[in-house]
Amino acid sequence: MELLWEIAGWAGAVAILSAYLSVSMGWLKAGKGFQTANLFGSVAFIINGTLHGAWPSVVTNVAWFLISAVALVRMREVEEPIQPAEAHVQYPGIPDSTGQMAVVEVLTEALPVVGSVPTAADTQLAA
Repeated sequence: MELLWEIAGWAGAVAILSAYLSVSMGWLKAGKGFQTANLFGSVAFIINGTLHGAWPSVVTNVAWFLISAVALVRMREVEEPIQPAEAHVQYPGIPDSTGQMAVVEVLTEALPVVGSVPTAADTQLAA
């Protein structure tokens, strides 16, 4: 049985160190995977430290566990469902100018024209 607890301690070390290495090297973002590895690693260290009477390690890993658990709960609360993007229809042979028009509108501070603006010719015809 003692061998099982030693394996748990070493597995915890591997989990925590590999998560830290992965985030430090940019292979993994500090997100759910990182926090989950820290959570399991700290549990393994708590078990191993308790059986060896290593109380400073146990206290440190209880704090490590709580930090990871709170982070995971907060990440779960923040998650929002992914909204599908608006469908954009592009007809063959017609250039896509939606982005260009938006840039022109921003640069000229123009708003899209909704109705027609009366011109001088329209006023002469009305008279």
